[in-house]
Amino acid sequence: MHSIIIESILVLFVYFFLFFVVGTAIKNNSIVDMGWGIGFVILAWFTTLRSGNFGGANLLITILISIWGIRLFYHILKRNLGKGEDFRYANWRKEWGKWVIPRAFFQVYMLQGVFMFIVALPVILINTQGSPGDITLFSMIGLVIWLIGFFFESVGDYQLKKFKENPENKGKIMDSGLWKYTRHPNYFGEATMWWGLGVISISAGGSIAVFISPIVITYLLLFVSGVPMLEKSFDKRPGYQEYKEVTPKFFPWFPKKK
Repeated sequence: MHSIIIESILVLFVYFFLFFVVGTAIKNNSIVDMGWGIGFVILAWFTTLRSGNFGGANLLITILISIWGIRLFYHILKRNLGKGEDFRYANWRKEWGKWVIPRAFFQVYMLQGVFMFIVALPVILINTQGSPGDITLFSMIGLVIWLIGFFFESVGDYQLKKFKENPENKGKIMDSGLWKYTRHPNYFGEATMWWGLGVISISAGGSIAVFISPIVITYLLLFVSGVPMLEKSFDKRPGYQEYKEVTPKFFPWFPKKK
C-alpha cells in the first residue's frame, strides 16, 4: 500500500516537472491547466495497473476519471491553443519578477501536484486497499451523483463556448441555459463529480478519508482559484452585478425575480 502511494507521488512530481520545463521554456505557465485532467487519468490508471485491482467499483472510478479528464483536457486545449498566457499567470509573472521561475515551480506546478494528489484520494485509496470492491446500490448512487456533475460541467462548458462564438455576444454576460440557474455550472459540476467518486469509493470499502478529496476541490473552487478569481475579472463588466443579484453563486436554483 505505502509503496503505491510513494510511487504515485513520484509520478506526479515527474509529470509536473515536465510541465514546468516546457512552461518555462515557452514562458507560458498556464499550460499547467491542460495537465490537470490528464494528470488524474495517468494517476488513476497507474494505481489501477500497479495494484492489479480490477474490481467493479475500482474500474468504474478509473473509467469515470478517464472520461472526465480526457474531456477536460480537450476542452482546455481547444480553448487555449494559439493564445498567450492566461491573465492570472501573466499577472503572477509580472508580480514575481526575477523570482518567477522558482515561484512558478513551487506555487504553480508543485502546488498543483499536491492538490492533485489530495483530490485523487478516492482512486488512490481504493486501489491500495488490496481487495477489489463490488458494485453495489450505493455505488450506483455515487454514479448518479457523478453523472449530474458531468452534465453540469460538460453542458455548461459547451453552452459558454457557443455563446462566445457568436460575435453579437461580445462583452455580454452569459445568463441562459444552465448559466441561468448558477453563475458557475462548470465549477459546480466538477465538485459534484468528485463527491460522486467519493461515494463510489466508500461503497467499495474505501476509508472516510476519501471525502477529503471533494471537500478540498469544493473549497478550492468556491474560495480560492475558481469562483473568486473569475468573478473578480467580471465584476466591472456591464450587467454582471445585475446577473449576480438574481443568479445563485454556485449551487443551482431558480433565479430570483427581477
